[in-house]
Amino acid sequence: MKFNASNAINQRIEKITPQHLIVGIDIAKETHVAAAVNFRGIQQGRKLVFSNHADGLERLLRWVQDLQRAYGFTEVIFGAESTGHYFLNVAFALRKRGLTVVLVNPLTTKRNKENRDNKPSKNDAKDAVTIGDVVSRGYYTEWVVHDPVYRQLHALVNEREAMSDALTVIDNQLQTAIDQVFPEFWSVFKHWDGSRARATLRSFPLPADILANTLPELIEGWRTSGLKRAGGTTGIQIASQLLLAAGRSIGVTEAAELGRRIQRLLARYEHLLAQQAEVDVEIAALLERLPPAVLRPLQEVGLSPWFMAVILANTGDLRRYTHGQQLLALAGLNLAERSSGTCKGQVKLAKRGRRQLRKYLYLAVMMLLCNHAGFKRWHTYNIKTLRQKGIHSVLKLVGKLCRILVALAHSGEAFQEQKAAPLRNAT
Repeated sequence: MKFNASNAINQRIEKITPQHLIVGIDIAKETHVAAAVNFRGIQQGRKLVFSNHADGLERLLRWVQDLQRAYGFTEVIFGAESTGHYFLNVAFALRKRGLTVVLVNPLTTKRNKENRDNKPSKNDAKDAVTIGDVVSRGYYTEWVVHDPVYRQLHALVNEREAMSDALTVIDNQLQTAIDQVFPEFWSVFKHWDGSRARATLRSFPLPADILANTLPELIEGWRTSGLKRAGGTTGIQIASQLLLAAGRSIGVTEAAELGRRIQRLLARYEHLLAQQAEVDVEIAALLERLPPAVLRPLQEVGLSPWFMAVILANTGDLRRYTHGQQLLALAGLNLAERSSGTCKGQVKLAKRGRRQLRKYLYLAVMMLLCNHAGFKRWHTYNIKTLRQKGIHSVLKLVGKLCRILVALAHSGEAFQEQKAAPLRNAT
């Protein structure tokens, strides 16, 4: 299995022929700007401003056809920046008509904007010409449209990640509010998100609310709020501790609004948890729709369904990759070095890729270091024999994981540790 990045770059350049009209589109929310160049980067015709609607798209296509007739182009390729979701409407509409759409990194546009006029100015018309120019020189990437199931999976994974971030924010806000009104709460409960602690916050958010009830009434309040085993020896003991802690609390006394805030935050937290559970069910259903050959490499390594969902949502079918290095580049985990002459710069991670994929490949390896015997041995070998730092070993194992996944996706074999062992240990 060989992979050479320079070959891929040369292939992209060779795809641009003298018969190609290259249309660069500067994407915006409502109004786009298009400019056309030939294979040498020479601008063809005047620029076009069109709206992000069906009429605007038809206007773009008529403009392209007029340029093809005027200059004799037989092929057309559209280039656009991958600016979030704004480019999707135009890109999918062009793709439905059988037209080729490629993507340009916004950083590439920024770095090449002074090539023509040697001026740092920036505007939509100039950006459109720059996009077309960099496409003519092969500085683009293919726009890969995954199957609908992968796009749905990506949407659900992003939604669940957003929910997790929102839950973290609510967690921090709840801790802040509890610290203000009832700092002694932590002497009774280690965490606020336990079932009994949440029942307490739901029914008795303030020390005054606790002191207004007797011990049996506290237990009945827990039971009313949905706690199944509210009483018993444990319930009586914790209720007694709560009464004692509330009696000597130094929290803010004039905090009725904070009590209501705690209840609202808790209700919002539980609502988000319920929604997250629904998303988990939908993610599991989508994973079941995928072919077994797609899931098998991840299952063979021992990844959980959530890790499988995140990786496949970002990569699509692993069989479309020829080498694990492509996965690393997609995640921004490939190495980058700055050096000139005798000056050798420090080798660092490029971090030019999908942040979510980068995060979960790292977390997947950390999980495997706890649960996978092979990864444990490789990590120990890297640290004790090769004298690598812990983080360097982990990142090295991320690369090994990517290569293993791609190899298993192509071979269809079961995972065999001896095949993935270091060469000096493989014998």
